[in-house]
Amino acid sequence: MTSTASPRLTRRRRTASGGAVQGWLYAAPTALFVLGLFVVPLALVLQMSASDWPLLGGNQGINLPDNYVDAVNHRLFWDSVRFTLLYTLITTVLLIGLGLGLALLVQESTRWKGFLRTAFLIPSALGLASASLLFYVLYSPIAGPFADLMRAWGITFLGTPEGALWSTVFLIVWRYAGFYMLLMLVGLQGIPDDVYEAARIDGAGRWQTFRHITVPLLRPTFALTIVMCVTGSLLAFEQFYILTKGGPDNSTMTVVQLIYNVAFQGQNSLGIAGALSVIVLIALIVINVFQLRAFRRPEES
Repeated sequence: MTSTASPRLTRRRRTASGGAVQGWLYAAPTALFVLGLFVVPLALVLQMSASDWPLLGGNQGINLPDNYVDAVNHRLFWDSVRFTLLYTLITTVLLIGLGLGLALLVQESTRWKGFLRTAFLIPSALGLASASLLFYVLYSPIAGPFADLMRAWGITFLGTPEGALWSTVFLIVWRYAGFYMLLMLVGLQGIPDDVYEAARIDGAGRWQTFRHITVPLLRPTFALTIVMCVTGSLLAFEQFYILTKGGPDNSTMTVVQLIYNVAFQGQNSLGIAGALSVIVLIALIVINVFQLRAFRRPEES
């Protein structure tokens, strides 16, 4: 019995060992990708945030906590925080609301459903930098297609703080509304038809069905979309860098653009820029944890 069982046990161990090695080989590319593009840069940023590290010259020694003190005391830090939070609030409300509205529209539409889905989703295929350059030309009072009209009526899209903010918001809504429509549409299609049928039998109207069935069952979708929208808005950079350069008068300066300016323009300090990056990372972790807890179902708590 022992001699018969030993070869079987050995073969099982070899099979399990081979499966483990195969699993590690499958996971190795992803692990290397995460290591090279996330773990190593994060370690470098943490080192920079704790060091006196000019743009040219390399690490010149420990500089804690001066980097973090200088980062928080930067003359544009709190203004950039307030503007980034305002921009995040506006874009989140508009994108989630419009995405849900478009999803409901293309879900119920029958004749034009395919056309509308494609039309709303097409802007999402365009890169954000390319879309920003496109809108920069559209907003131009010199070379834009509306230049004559803008001069005749005295309109300026990017010349005032309010105009620059809402012009950028319009770009982001145009670019991402179709993407959030798609996410909402997936969530809506995941709701069983039997639930709606039972509501109709009970005499529930459209608003009651939407309020008491659609919205509660879309809670996981809302959690995903809001986390993605808030995170993307807090890290906004390309659209403001291309359209406004943080102007006019630093009124559209986001936190990430401030990090770029501190690192490569003006102070040329990678240490202070690293400290700002760490502060943003901690803020993102706290905000996302709060959001996920807020959208957790009562039974999950």
